[in-house]
Amino acid sequence: MPEELPKTYNSTEVEDKIYKRWEDSGFFNPDNLPGERTEPYSIVLPPPNVTGILHMGSALMLAIEDILIRYARMNNKKALWIPGTDSAAIATQARVEKDISKKESKNRHDLGREELLKRIDRFVEENKATILSQIRAMGASVDWSRYAYTMDGIRYRAVMAAFIRMYEEGLIYRGNRIVNWDPKGQTTISDDEIVYEERKTKLYTFRYSKDFPVSIATTRPETKVGDTAVAVHPDDARYKKYVGKEYDLEFAGVSIHIKIIADKSVDPEFGTGALGVTPAHSTIDWEIAERHDLSKKQVINEYGRMTVGGENLLDKKVTEAREFVVQWLKENGLLEKEEEIIQNISTAQRTGGIIEPLPKLQWFVNVTKKIHGRNKTLKDIMRDPVASGEIKIIPEHSTKTYFHWIDNLRDWCISRQIWFGHRVPIWYRDQEIKCSIEKPAGEGWEQDPDVLDTWFSSALWTFSTLGWPDQTNDLATYHPTTILETGYDILFFWVARMIMMSGFHLKQVPFKTVYLHGLVRDEKGRKISKSLGNNIDPLKMIGKYGADAVRMSLIIGTTAGTDSKLSEPKIRGYRNFSNKLWNIARFILMSIPDSTEFQKSLLTTEDQKLIDDLAVVSQDITKDMEEFRFYMAGEKIYHYIWHAFADKIIEESKVKLTSEDPAIKASAQRMLLEILVTCLKLLHPFMPFITEEIYSKLQIPDKQLLMVEKWPE
Repeated sequence: MPEELPKTYNSTEVEDKIYKRWEDSGFFNPDNLPGERTEPYSIVLPPPNVTGILHMGSALMLAIEDILIRYARMNNKKALWIPGTDSAAIATQARVEKDISKKESKNRHDLGREELLKRIDRFVEENKATILSQIRAMGASVDWSRYAYTMDGIRYRAVMAAFIRMYEEGLIYRGNRIVNWDPKGQTTISDDEIVYEERKTKLYTFRYSKDFPVSIATTRPETKVGDTAVAVHPDDARYKKYVGKEYDLEFAGVSIHIKIIADKSVDPEFGTGALGVTPAHSTIDWEIAERHDLSKKQVINEYGRMTVGGENLLDKKVTEAREFVVQWLKENGLLEKEEEIIQNISTAQRTGGIIEPLPKLQWFVNVTKKIHGRNKTLKDIMRDPVASGEIKIIPEHSTKTYFHWIDNLRDWCISRQIWFGHRVPIWYRDQEIKCSIEKPAGEGWEQDPDVLDTWFSSALWTFSTLGWPDQTNDLATYHPTTILETGYDILFFWVARMIMMSGFHLKQVPFKTVYLHGLVRDEKGRKISKSLGNNIDPLKMIGKYGADAVRMSLIIGTTAGTDSKLSEPKIRGYRNFSNKLWNIARFILMSIPDSTEFQKSLLTTEDQKLIDDLAVVSQDITKDMEEFRFYMAGEKIYHYIWHAFADKIIEESKVKLTSEDPAIKASAQRMLLEILVTCLKLLHPFMPFITEEIYSKLQIPDKQLLMVEKWPE
């Protein structure tokens, strides 16, 4: 008899053993794959932050990408999946600073730059190990020999090379522009690091003075001491006669000069149809001021305090200043309306601080400047390959959203006022500026204290992980990568910037397909969070039900670009499926002889038809896989195994297996084994652990690890 399977499947015992077997085989590395493989297939893992732990969103990402790479590997492709981690500079520094403050009552300035960076490096190394073990727990068949970290030596060289080249091209510049400023963290932050919170606030409608002809509305009356204009639509008949007029006013104890201007960006249907322009504290207002050559008066500083006014305003927090201005409006009979509204407030993801739009001298990437010798801009580079179909985005409707973002794209602020990260390679001496990795020769040079946005290094990910700026064999073989799989929420912040960087530096697209997954929500459709008490920890679920069950529960019912629902009962259901598959295999192994001779037996017409029927199912599943319908492919093999194979074919075969006719018995044995093998292959990308374990027990000539066996035709 062949080796008998235990009565029950123990995922805890099997998974570590199987993963070690995979690693020891060397097959995660495409250079070691068996057979003649000429067609490359490559994926880069979106690098998880070193501050985080595995959550269900990252588990979904790992499951989808592992399905892709295992499917490619079984289709005889030179399949490479590069793992890595991201420094997540702001988040990491904030985490370490918080710990230092709590344990030592010190801040970063007490420690100094060098000591803080040492502390952060220790934290990063400790966290990396945790994250990598979690990736393993999901069964991810990544090539660990090519592991990358956004701040390791190779990636540092790539970041420096990219910055210097773009600076020399005139695409990186230092300028004074509106940025997202976090007063609590004391740094600029990117748009993706903003969390919008719905909060009750008040909308105030008022006039600057009793003789001012136009009413305006705002939720931030304290900023109106920085107004330099009121903008109206040029076709708004109510205000045409006032356009061009200028007024010198005293507002809340501050002298202001207001010019009434016409600008097409103003919506005449919104509010009063008139917009108080505060150039230094609003991105939209800044752009209006640029078009109309208005002065830009900053009235709030980096600490969220007022910089103008008398004792009632100067140095006051913005909330205190707001109370004063509102009271002043009331006392002077200028407040026309006060109403409560719900507003999305911008807060910093890591610190919780309310974002203050401020003009700051920062480093930017110019997305509208023509590139020398190419007659196109970085915006063009981002748009063109998607418009031409060279890059396909799944789901297709995300393409429209992508173009809308590109069309409204502003220059990218890439500098951050923290200490952890790739430091800006710019040096100053008096009025001299030099761009260089190393300190220029001579005395008196000081390096720019800022570091680069972590998305700058991440934007190089598809080619920096392949060794760029060196012209490596990996780069020549695997770039452009085949597919990028990531969440729809970072389509703009990461995907678009990867297209931009690859297009500029390599004149290539970074990938041919973008597959976007949605958020994982609870069974009621709510966002999973600790505060709601609905958190589903993937590692705990793996411990209870096995990685295969977690993977299947995440995949089935999940379409591209849409949020999905998950619950523990759903995961438990796929654990039950694991047990069903185990029992199927156990029955078959107990029913076949300790020999491979029966596998050469002739099949009866009935048994051949059963195999042919599965071939049709297999072709259908293959089509789904090729067209990225993983949820359908997984569901089809699940239903076939449970309902067709277990409930019908096996039950009906029991009579054949006890037949006194050796030909009928041998045919049934061969048919059951062939169907089992095909099912294991079809299911392997989805449930790799249990399928590999069962396959290892089968007596099949020239058998390899299931992970490198041929996908069913």
